[in-house]
Amino acid sequence: MVLVEDVRKDYRRLQSSQDLDPLLERIGDSNYVLLGEASHGTHEYYTWRIALTKRLIEEKGFSFIAVEGDWPDCYRLNRFIKGYRDAGNKTLDVLKEFNRWPTWMWANWEIAALAEWMREYNSEQSDNKKVGFYGLDVYSLWESMEVMVKYLRKEDPDAASLVIQAIRCFEPYEEGQDYAQAMLRLSSNCTDEVINLLQEVREKAHRYDRDREAPLNTEMNAQVIANAEKYYRSMVSFNDNSWNIRDTHMMSTLNALMRFHGKNAKAIVWAHNTHVGDARYTDMRKDGMFNVGQLARQQHEKEGVYIVGFASYQGSVIAASSWGAPMQKMTLPSAIEGSIEHIVHSDSAEDKLVLFENDHALTRFNHYLGHRAVGVVYHPEYERGNYVPTMLPSRYDSLIYLDETRALHPLHLKPSGHQMPETYPFGF
Repeated sequence: MVLVEDVRKDYRRLQSSQDLDPLLERIGDSNYVLLGEASHGTHEYYTWRIALTKRLIEEKGFSFIAVEGDWPDCYRLNRFIKGYRDAGNKTLDVLKEFNRWPTWMWANWEIAALAEWMREYNSEQSDNKKVGFYGLDVYSLWESMEVMVKYLRKEDPDAASLVIQAIRCFEPYEEGQDYAQAMLRLSSNCTDEVINLLQEVREKAHRYDRDREAPLNTEMNAQVIANAEKYYRSMVSFNDNSWNIRDTHMMSTLNALMRFHGKNAKAIVWAHNTHVGDARYTDMRKDGMFNVGQLARQQHEKEGVYIVGFASYQGSVIAASSWGAPMQKMTLPSAIEGSIEHIVHSDSAEDKLVLFENDHALTRFNHYLGHRAVGVVYHPEYERGNYVPTMLPSRYDSLIYLDETRALHPLHLKPSGHQMPETYPFGF
């Protein structure tokens, strides 16, 4: 029998930004804070991550946010929030440059509010104290080549010629999937071109001196090109390890960002639960898969790694019915019986913070239970297929549970009056 007083010990109330105090205390001096989400289209996941992120920046001096997004698009936003020359003057104009599907992940009103706050915060900081915003993902093969060739034609014509060679190699393919299919037909690949490019840029990047971050930007775009080629090629191999290539790239980018920001750097990571929640405590492990959360713990335990997972019981979400399809607002049905979400909801239908600090909570959750994971492609009618077997207290250090959540607000779905929704800035 579950006693009410025992259940109460498992949770902390979660109604305002001040209710994050217990979480801030437990994060302590950690240099890495990884914040998850159970979908890419939920309003409250973004707003609660923003509330926690703002406190981490203001109270604990975190250096940057690194997200599950493309490097070129996120770097444009990084330059904007830091007030770089020619970086643009309007938040929405910059965010509309996030035009690769799924656009709603970063081109949304929630991120617009965050960008406005970061730009204002940075305006009062010295150059070396401005907080950055960067993309960790591997998908932007063509975008990264385009950015590099434009920049290197001015800074380093020799390196630019290597980018042009890589572009010519990839010209027959419009998308990464086309390149993967070509590999399946045993056509020649572009490995040599991208390796030569990466070596050249790594040797010379420190000489590029326009923006203080120009060498970092150049090297990271070269890294994206190299790893994207590897990623797409692996998709059609007999032992597909594209997931591991992608998360290895994300961790490598995070490490590069930490090196760039110096010995006192602190990183906030935003990504799906499937990337930040330690893979060793899910069914991913039996398939030989690992992720950013696992790699961060393994590589940086001494510097402190704190992982926060997110979950919700029901509501609505932005997603699509197939890859590349139009986004739509979908119903998020009530969580299935026996899942983590169902158990927490049954205890009390309210938002709460789960800290896994007492024997009762550890006993209840320290075995494999279903934990909902909604992707950019979602079919609510097949809800039972969206649960990842999870040992909750080991996968995360804490869980933010939100009982009923709403769909994200994409920029392309304009609110009435064409103004930022009245829920912003965040009234926590």
